[in-house]
Amino acid sequence: MKALEGKIALVTGGSRGAGRGIAIELGKAGATVYVTGRSTPGKTTHDRPETIDETVSRIEACGGKGIAVRCDHTQDSETQALIDQIRSEQGRLDILVNNVWGGNELPIEYAPFWEQPLKHWDHMFTSGVRAQLAMNFFALPLMREHEQGVIFHTTFWDDHKYLGNFYYDLAKNALTRMAYGLSVELKPDKIAVLAISPGWMRTELVLRSLNTDEEHWQEVDELKRTESPYYIGRAIAALAGDPKVMEKSGQVLLVGDLAKEYRFTDIDGRYIPPFKATYTDMH
Repeated sequence: MKALEGKIALVTGGSRGAGRGIAIELGKAGATVYVTGRSTPGKTTHDRPETIDETVSRIEACGGKGIAVRCDHTQDSETQALIDQIRSEQGRLDILVNNVWGGNELPIEYAPFWEQPLKHWDHMFTSGVRAQLAMNFFALPLMREHEQGVIFHTTFWDDHKYLGNFYYDLAKNALTRMAYGLSVELKPDKIAVLAISPGWMRTELVLRSLNTDEEHWQEVDELKRTESPYYIGRAIAALAGDPKVMEKSGQVLLVGDLAKEYRFTDIDGRYIPPFKATYTDMH
């Protein structure tokens, strides 16, 4: 029996990148995975080719079960309708992965705060932090009914070091604090809440920006330290299947550390240590 057999999972922002890798790994581990995002066939964000339906197809190709639901998580009515659908179809939600993120709408430049557009706030907070907060708000009544479950927030963490971009640093720290605050409030319900920090991922966008693909990335020197989006997916699947996950609730966990603890590797068989990138490295 697979570790997550019978579990119902929801991965937000699952069209591409970390969300896609996480959704596929949860599906491979046996969970039924709801995959949300705004990109559907014929109507994708920024004319990118990836869609939530394609992510579900990849889950099914691995022998898992996925359900694609178009959802704009900046619209509370759509987020509420998503939870209503899961309640109607499954009656429960065991694993929630808050991955939706609007922070890449503008280039993340390492320039002083006063030289950057205020529009970053809308992208990183309205489409990122608030979208994840609202997802928790609507999902928690369903999760609390069963007094068990685990919530993940994908973030970036480097031991309190400044991350180089004012808005990015502020938003990612808000997500880690959100996970901590919820972990305190949800402890009586036996729902674990964790912030998960990957390293530099070879997302579709990163690969395209360097004119390469997953088959040829090793030819690009800049990508030597990178990990695939499946690496964080394997970390989250391992945690979701750990009966002692409550002992980690409230923590910020690095994927490289989790790989060592749970003894998994990336898709190319490598163990990749925790990624460190500080403000001084970027200047």
